[in-house]
Amino acid sequence: MPHDHHGHAHLDPTSGDRRVALAIWANGLLTLAQIVGGIVSGSLALIADAVHNFSDMAALVIAFAARKLARRPADAAMTFGYGRIEIVAALINYTTLILVGLFLIYEGVMRLFDPPEIGGWIVVIVAGVALAVDALTAALTFSMQRHSVNIRALFLHNLTDALASIAVILGGVLILLYDWRIVDPLVTIGIALYILWLALREIGGPIRMLMLGSPDHIDNAEVFAAMRGIAGVAGLHHVHLWQMQEHEVGLDCHVVLTASGWAAQEEVRAEIKRLLAARFGIGHSTLEFEHADRANGAAATYGCADCSAGGG
Repeated sequence: MPHDHHGHAHLDPTSGDRRVALAIWANGLLTLAQIVGGIVSGSLALIADAVHNFSDMAALVIAFAARKLARRPADAAMTFGYGRIEIVAALINYTTLILVGLFLIYEGVMRLFDPPEIGGWIVVIVAGVALAVDALTAALTFSMQRHSVNIRALFLHNLTDALASIAVILGGVLILLYDWRIVDPLVTIGIALYILWLALREIGGPIRMLMLGSPDHIDNAEVFAAMRGIAGVAGLHHVHLWQMQEHEVGLDCHVVLTASGWAAQEEVRAEIKRLLAARFGIGHSTLEFEHADRANGAAATYGCADCSAGGG
């Protein structure tokens, strides 16, 4: 379905930077506290939460740097600009989550066979502090994540952290009440499985963008039908439709014109561009015109390699 990106109310970049910077410091201090608490108490779940928080801090640093770099204007080295760096940052963050999840599952399974002694009060207190910090960080990035795949990755990091902290607190309470030491590795495995599910569900978006996949919110057939409906357009081929940046779609293609369309190329070009921008939110388009009498009738609709597939 068509989707208009022009209605977004973006946060002031400086305000967003301050929020991310504050979240970095909060997660850094929390990670240190959780590692110390996990070692003292003997809780793997607490250390698992610390490792997850450390990955959050790294993710925040990457996102902070990506936000800064993404604002640089296009130059000779990066003619499209630097905006896609935020997509790269999101991919790194989700990949980190997957690796952390696999590591925690391994460690949790190993502890199932010999659950160690756990200091329940330390677990509950440190996890309670972690929950407060996670909630604060999630709140700082909540309004920003709706407009950025990079910040969304961070927000989901912190949301999983908050849920993990709740699980660790419940585990600590069960250890205090019933000395159920096996609950610690079980909580660890549960946290890890949730991390994996979340990361694997979200990682497809950044991969699709980096692979120059067509935007999933745009119906290609609807775009082509609308373009073919313009007076003077006889057909299309060699189409490339891709996500240039998170909120910027690009299209280039060969447009076959009738004799009347060929005589009014500038008017047809202006009408196509107006249609693409207004109806589909495609603000960047490159159009190459061909006369119907001299066009390659066997050219493929997509790409430029195999013209025997038919189309246009």
